[in-house]
Amino acid sequence: MKSFSSPSNSSTITGFILLGFPGPREEQILLFVLFSTVYLLTLMGNGSIICAVHWDQRLHTPMYILLANFSFLEIWYVTSTVPNMLANFLSDTKVISFSGCFLQFYFFFSLGSAECFFLAVMAFDRYLAICRPLHYPTIMTRRLCTKLVVSCWVLGFLWFLIPIIIISQMSFCGSRTIDHFLCDPGPLLALTCKRAPLIELVFSTLSPLPLVIPFLFIMGSYVLVLKAVLKVPSAAGKRKAFSTCGSHLAVVSLFYGSVLVMYGSPTSEHEAGMQKIVTLFYSVLTPLLNPVIYSLRNKDMKKALQKFLGT
Repeated sequence: MKSFSSPSNSSTITGFILLGFPGPREEQILLFVLFSTVYLLTLMGNGSIICAVHWDQRLHTPMYILLANFSFLEIWYVTSTVPNMLANFLSDTKVISFSGCFLQFYFFFSLGSAECFFLAVMAFDRYLAICRPLHYPTIMTRRLCTKLVVSCWVLGFLWFLIPIIIISQMSFCGSRTIDHFLCDPGPLLALTCKRAPLIELVFSTLSPLPLVIPFLFIMGSYVLVLKAVLKVPSAAGKRKAFSTCGSHLAVVSLFYGSVLVMYGSPTSEHEAGMQKIVTLFYSVLTPLLNPVIYSLRNKDMKKALQKFLGT
């Protein structure tokens, strides 16, 4: 990795300053307590789903195996940003090391990409369950489910590997301040000593693909699901079919709704404050809400959680 230096090369700096949410000391402590609580609740919620699926034999099906992996991913997704953000609330310098910044950048976007792939695979699972119910057990086998899970993890972590290596080798000059609570590519590329149009083009081309391709796949799956459900003669049958998709659709809407607001238009159109709020929603609040959505809307999960928690 190249060092971060001033234009005159008179000094060498080993990190960046993440401004986060600037304010008086009392406000920083309040935010620390708030986000510490959110983080702990997120770990507990997603951890409970993993444990419920692991210990309840009735949940050893592809749908719940995918959900357990998704919850495991959510734990690491929120862990890629929140602990550093909490440390910054109590820090006077708010410095993140050069390597720490790029590691956060890599894990945050890799886990986000893996989340998109998992949402697409979960949509495929619901499509098979509703549109191909008789063939579902023979198609969605444990072996296929395992392959899909591994593919989501591998694709997510390989997607940004080359771009992040290239960007980390660049030289950074001038201000080392990033007006965000995480190492986002936009502010990072703005700090480079020399514009690199080719790298910016590669990154701007690769970045949307893990969002767009799974999103189109999810929408296509649910169009077919909707067609199949509308052909069901009884109202009770339609409600049952929709209920199996309701939780997943709610999670997709929360995640993609906020992400598309953030990345669906040029970064310059967003003020720094709005960027932080939208990023907070899909990176911190969504992982908190997902276990609540799945446990409230799914009777089997609710029973398993009650059994696991001993209530």
